[in-house]
Amino acid sequence: MEEGLKKERLHEWYHFYSEDIYRFILMMLGDDEQAKDLTHDTFIKAYNSMDLFKGDVNDKNWLYFIARNITIDYMRKRKPILFMIDSFSAVISKNHIPDNIALLGEREEQLYCSLRKLKRSYRELIILRKIKELSIRETAEVLNWSEGKVKVTLHRALLALKNQMEKEGFYYETI
Repeated sequence: MEEGLKKERLHEWYHFYSEDIYRFILMMLGDDEQAKDLTHDTFIKAYNSMDLFKGDVNDKNWLYFIARNITIDYMRKRKPILFMIDSFSAVISKNHIPDNIALLGEREEQLYCSLRKLKRSYRELIILRKIKELSIRETAEVLNWSEGKVKVTLHRALLALKNQMEKEGFYYETI
């Protein structure tokens, strides 16, 4: 692909999707500055890989896929032991919550905190399906899972989130 076209396409993607990608990464990490850095890294990687993009998934899903992989790589490199713990049980302290979360209502803050305590695969799935509102097919593309696995795991993830929230003393009719 010609450089001018690549730059134009990247500019379009950044304009339309950068905020969504940033929020996805922020919810995965809980670190505002690092989420900004990894968002930029996502678009740099997309630019460098644009010639490999075949278009078999939509642009936004491809960017989510890249962002997810960059975030996971960052987590592995930064703190490999914490990455392993995060993959299984995700323990978080209050000091990892971004400042802008404090602006949310109590319910949203509790949801965010409870979500961060779930294992990474559940957290990713809930963010993509319920917060970012990707379809089952789109979520399967981003996670490189089957649609059946997305459905079954989402059910388990929502149950785990509900249990986590109840464990912390928050009871809601629906999540």
